[in-house]
Amino acid sequence: MPIITIGGGSMSKDETLAIDNEIVRLSKKAHPRLLFIPTASEDDLKYWERVDKHFKKLGCKTDVLFLIRENPSHEEIALKISAADIIYVGGGNTLKMMKLWRKLEVDKMLKTAWKNEKVLCGISAGSICWYEFGHSDSMSFYSPKKWDYIKVRGLGFLKGIHCPHYNGRTLGIARRASFKKMIAKSGGTGFAVDNGCAIVYEGEKMRVIGENAYKVFRKNGRVLEEKIHEI
Repeated sequence: MPIITIGGGSMSKDETLAIDNEIVRLSKKAHPRLLFIPTASEDDLKYWERVDKHFKKLGCKTDVLFLIRENPSHEEIALKISAADIIYVGGGNTLKMMKLWRKLEVDKMLKTAWKNEKVLCGISAGSICWYEFGHSDSMSFYSPKKWDYIKVRGLGFLKGIHCPHYNGRTLGIARRASFKKMIAKSGGTGFAVDNGCAIVYEGEKMRVIGENAYKVFRKNGRVLEEKIHEI
C-alpha cells in the first residue's frame, strides 16, 4: 500500500487538503479508520483535536495513539495499529519519537502494518520516519539558542534521506542550504519536499501532489537538485 510523505503545511488552513483527500482515496474505503500518532509533539491534545476534526470532515473514523500520555500496553498499541486503515504520524521532535518507538517496538508494529497494506503517511517528523534517514530540527527542541540540523535514522521503509519543509526555516535557519550541505558531506540520495507538497510512493512508482519536490544528490563533487515529477 502507499506511503505519503508530506513536506509541511497547515491543516486548519486547508494547505494540505488535496493531499489529505488523496490519502483517504488511497485507502479504497468510504469511511476508513484513521489512526493519528502524535508522539513527536509529545501527544499534544490540541494537535489531535485539529486532526480529529479535519479527517472526520473527510469521512474518516478517527482514533489516536497516545504513547506518552497514556502509557498503553504492548497489546493495546498493537491492537490500535492493526485496526487502522490509515496511519497518520504528526510532526515535532523526530529524534525523540524514533527513540520511543524503538523502545516500545512500535517500529516493528508499523513494519507489520506496512506489510499488511495499511496506508502510511505523515507530515514533517511524520514524513521523515518512513525513510532510512531524515534531515531533522530535533536539536532545536533541546537548545533553541544553539543548535543545528541533524541526520536522524528512520524506519527505512523508503530509501534515501528526506527533508521536509525544504522551502522553510526552523528558528530562522534555512532548510535548503543545510540539506545540501548534509548531502555534500554524507552522499546518498535526498528527497526534499516543500510545504503544501507530498510524495506518494506506490510500489516502485513515485508521484508528487503539489509542485515542489526534489531529488538532491552529489555528482562529480557538486550537489545537484532535480524536480521530481513521476517515476
